[in-house]
Amino acid sequence: MKKMYLTLPLFALIVACGGGNEKKDDAGTATAEVVDLSSNPDYQKGLELVGKSDCLTCHKVSEKNIGPAYKDVAAKYENTDENVKMLAGKIIKGGQGVWGAIPMTPHTSLSEADAEQMVKYILLLKK
Repeated sequence: MKKMYLTLPLFALIVACGGGNEKKDDAGTATAEVVDLSSNPDYQKGLELVGKSDCLTCHKVSEKNIGPAYKDVAAKYENTDENVKMLAGKIIKGGQGVWGAIPMTPHTSLSEADAEQMVKYILLLKK
């Protein structure tokens, strides 16, 4: 019974706080906030580079394939210069262990600038 007295107020608090990205239109109907990234130059250039590469063989935007989904990568890492450089290095040199046992093959033919642009695109996919 004591658990019920503690759980009920906690549940009420969570419900009262509500969802963060919901907006209400003029009729009072809740709508999800959608951000249009298509005009963002980092998004456009990164998407172009990913499309020309072999990345989509192992990765998808929203669901795990052989490698993690891009949205999962974006959720894991903050969009900072340090993380962009670190992740670009992993794309170029390859990596293993962060997302499981299957290694990511190195992409040594990519320039650091292109790899960074691809990372910027991926990190823009944060939910």
